[in-house]
Amino acid sequence: MKSGLILYVPGALLVLILLVKAPTLRRRWDQPPMRAVCALLVMGCLVLILAAPPTIAAVNRFTGVANFSAPLVFGLITAFSGSCVVLVLQWGGGPPAVVRRATRLTVAVYGGVTVAIVVLFAMGEAPVERLRDLDTYYADTPWIREMIVCYLLAHTVGSSALTVLTGRWLRRTHPSLRPLRTGLALIMTGGLLDLGYLVAKWTALGARWSGRDWDGLSTDAAPPLAAGAALMVATGFIVPLIGGSATWRDFSEYRGLHPLWKALRGFAASSVRTVPLTWWSPVGIRLIHRESVIDDGILALTRWFDPAVRRAAYEAARGQGMSEARAEVVADAAMLAAACGRRTAAATAATATATAIEADAVTAGTDTGSVPPRLSGQPLTALAREFRASPIVAAARAAAVRA
Repeated sequence: MKSGLILYVPGALLVLILLVKAPTLRRRWDQPPMRAVCALLVMGCLVLILAAPPTIAAVNRFTGVANFSAPLVFGLITAFSGSCVVLVLQWGGGPPAVVRRATRLTVAVYGGVTVAIVVLFAMGEAPVERLRDLDTYYADTPWIREMIVCYLLAHTVGSSALTVLTGRWLRRTHPSLRPLRTGLALIMTGGLLDLGYLVAKWTALGARWSGRDWDGLSTDAAPPLAAGAALMVATGFIVPLIGGSATWRDFSEYRGLHPLWKALRGFAASSVRTVPLTWWSPVGIRLIHRESVIDDGILALTRWFDPAVRRAAYEAARGQGMSEARAEVVADAAMLAAACGRRTAAATAATATATAIEADAVTAGTDTGSVPPRLSGQPLTALAREFRASPIVAAARAAAVRA
């Protein structure tokens, strides 16, 4: 069983991904990319589970044919490679007629290779069961040798095409499409791992043909590379589907607001009682809750805002070449950070009374002593990003604490 864990674990993860995305795949089954994703996930699960040595032994015993698993696994790997190419063709777009022709050609070629693998195995002789080293053990056996070369060639072509196509697409994809770029990067990484798997297999096979024994490359180095490649590729195809969903957008925004929420929740608690969340609360409800806490915290700090801090931060941001819109965000974040620092420092000062603190806040927070300044209505996510990462904001916060 231990010898199969390296493949069973990523196989189980792919099964989990498939189950999680099953409702989406079912609703959008009429779309060719969705069908290709489903085929990819199913093939990936089957390859990882059936290629594990314990499963190979069980299948061979069940069928009563020594090494029956060889054409089964090799055929599934070939089908997986074909599914990857088909999905890249579907994602790449273009004239529908051209995409359909390319898809049909890919299916025909890889389907033909799969049939050839089965035929070559039936023509050859492989009486000794090999659970981990069939490639190298039968490297010189007629017809079995051709079967091995056939599957490796098809897999090499498919993996190379997948890696090159995704690399080109990644370079052309706009940086704002983060889920798609992440998915393409994962697919390309998986393709590179798969090419590493193929290099190990080809090298071990070539060593056998030249009378050397480098079987360790095939039996020890290749399987982890194959497992990592299958998991990366399948995950890469799933990420854009998840990343484009409303739930994922809510989650990304919810996560991005964390630094602002963490800084302001203490101030909000003194002026508003928030509704407690349960562990099963949807991410959309959590996002609304987090936004409410942030808004309440900002409202509680309004009297502590200093327009001089905002002006200085805005000028510093513009001086660094930032756009007017981003400089506005940095200025708001700096004024808010300074208010947090000033309010916290004042609250912990042992010599200041509560009345003196509030009076000082009103004096520092206005130009004329009348209406306190407010933020300029920038998006909370942009405000949170600058609040966390901007050096100008950090400097304003530190200055407020020292003062």
